[in-house]
Amino acid sequence: MRVLVYNIRYCTGIGPGFHFPLPLIGYLRSTGDQLARITRFIESVNPDISGLIEVDMGSVRTGQVNQAEAIANALGHAHSFESKYADTSINTRLPIVRNQGNAILTSRPISNERFHYFDAGVKRLILELETEEVEFYLVHLSVKYRHRHYQLRRLHSLIEQRRKPVIVGGDFNTLWGDYEMHLFMEASRLRSANPQGSPTFPSWAPRRQLDFILYSEGLEVENFEVPDIRLSDHLPLICDFRLN
Repeated sequence: MRVLVYNIRYCTGIGPGFHFPLPLIGYLRSTGDQLARITRFIESVNPDISGLIEVDMGSVRTGQVNQAEAIANALGHAHSFESKYADTSINTRLPIVRNQGNAILTSRPISNERFHYFDAGVKRLILELETEEVEFYLVHLSVKYRHRHYQLRRLHSLIEQRRKPVIVGGDFNTLWGDYEMHLFMEASRLRSANPQGSPTFPSWAPRRQLDFILYSEGLEVENFEVPDIRLSDHLPLICDFRLN
């Protein structure tokens, strides 16, 4: 089973022009060409499950194209997506921002999907997708240290209820990499598919391990890589699992 986890930055690209003539102006630019490039990359990987963070679900930035649906259709995969913000958040009423979410795509039949929410932080979605073999959780944690640890406590409580082998993927925003994740992983009995701690951010000069694929007993890693693909400000993670 091949798993891809990738923060695609809403397909807005990278480069010095991203902040010209104003900081972060790149977030408002058209994304069609970059969506096509990222789709071709994901097709080349041929994943069974893709966890995509920072997906535009159909704003004016994309010409109302839902990036999760577009990529899933190109792959012939089923998909699940949702806004990353809580229903009560002001972000759900802001143009462009209200269409920002996360998505899981899979070639496997979906047994169940669930949307959970953290109690702290701006980005609160926990996207859960269950297949016959595994339960997959996708998260995008807070940039605030205190909120991240509230969120990890909530995530731990969900994983404790698991019935199948578990994979947790996402952008954890951990400024201290796996050192910051140690207690959560010990409590949840999860292991990192990236034991060498290879950095994932920024993609053009990686020095921080922000992105993780974690897994439980019942799974073994056959291959793991962080390919040098500079289509976003994050590098993708690819892991091949064997089910025991």
